[in-house]
Amino acid sequence: MDEILERAGADEAVAGAWLHGLTCNPALPGTVLERLLKFDELPADRLWLTWRRLDEEATAIAVASSRMQHRLDVAENPTADVTVLARLAYDVEPRVRFVYALLLSEFGRSSPPEALAALAGDPDSKVRGCVTAAPGLPDAVRHRLVEDEHPGVRAGALTRTLWEGLPEPVRERLLDDPSPQVREKIAKLFRTEEKPEPLPAEARVTHTDPFVRCGAAGDPEVPLALALRLADDPADEVRLALSMREDLTEEQRASIPYLVLEWSPWPSWVEERAADPEAARRIAASAHVGLRRALAKRRDLPADVVARLAADEDAGVRRVLCSYCEDAPHELLVEVYATADDRNWSVLRLHRNFARPGLARFVDDPNFRLRLAALDDPAAGPELPLRLADDPEVEGWAVRDPRLPADELSRRLTLPGSAFAAAANPTLPPTVMHQLVDLAERLGRWSPDMGDGMRGVTGAPGLHG
Repeated sequence: MDEILERAGADEAVAGAWLHGLTCNPALPGTVLERLLKFDELPADRLWLTWRRLDEEATAIAVASSRMQHRLDVAENPTADVTVLARLAYDVEPRVRFVYALLLSEFGRSSPPEALAALAGDPDSKVRGCVTAAPGLPDAVRHRLVEDEHPGVRAGALTRTLWEGLPEPVRERLLDDPSPQVREKIAKLFRTEEKPEPLPAEARVTHTDPFVRCGAAGDPEVPLALALRLADDPADEVRLALSMREDLTEEQRASIPYLVLEWSPWPSWVEERAADPEAARRIAASAHVGLRRALAKRRDLPADVVARLAADEDAGVRRVLCSYCEDAPHELLVEVYATADDRNWSVLRLHRNFARPGLARFVDDPNFRLRLAALDDPAAGPELPLRLADDPEVEGWAVRDPRLPADELSRRLTLPGSAFAAAANPTLPPTVMHQLVDLAERLGRWSPDMGDGMRGVTGAPGLHG
């Protein structure tokens, strides 16, 4: 097999597919990841390091990469280990420190106090400005930032709680701050927003703006008798909002010429009332398809309500149920998965009720989605992926299936059309992964960067721990 792999690896396309497949392999060991990160150029998706799952070891390897782009990518990875990631607070590149600090607030990511203190003392004011919004910023650090030399940082650090704890001399300095940005922030902290006087209900119902009439139509504070004047409103959205009021009878709803579209808004009261099983049953029995779709959005519903919605005549109700309800039935999930005409059909495979013994019966189905679903049969053996490995529409998934026999996986590594998927198979032994990297390196098309791998981070505690 070694000789066969060596011959296959002489083909640049095959060797490139190996490297690309390894970046997608969920079982990629740290030793192989470290080697991949040393390539000057890697045939892979640009954001592979951002979207793949990273454990503590993998995060440490990426953070220590000598390439700035790798460190930027790992900073954007939501699965990266937050404790290890904090080493980026000490990165030699201001751009990396800035991205790390910025994403602390955007991701709601925690960071050790010492890393936050380091960012607060960063020479780059943009970094110091970002850390003012970081979760868990210690009071002592925020007090230091409020007296920063840069006005944007001082303004960003100000909060109402902080203000109340500031010494009087500091408050006076801030009130007389030379920067209007700081003075405006202080004024904003204590400004009471003046709310315009609300329009009377009748004025809202007769308003020329359909947005205002739409709000009035669905507002329970607007008397029903007054809202019913909108039953013949020229705007579709107004009549729809009226038809979904909670205080209407089914007869009144039926008398309103409403139009429900795929993107029509759902009234919030439905999900709130549906916490009561009896209320959920009443809504499920409504003739109004918009209310039934809104009900199907609730994650937890009584079993009889789920069964009723699963049999609903409206395809939109069934589709929403599959997308949101945790108890959507397996049969419906498979049906919608096979027939949905939107781009999110494949997501239904992730539903907890999707994978079931018996899906292997679709292995020869004309619908390629169902042939793909056959791979989700947990009771099927290695013969299933082996049979689908030559199916041009599902080959990639079949070759990546961990049940694929080892000898077939080895053979697939040598074929140009399946080398990528084979290298991404999680059962591929680490020794073989290293062998693939060795063979790719020999081509000279991809040469590793021989740097020490630690040029990007300095001064961080525990770098080698």
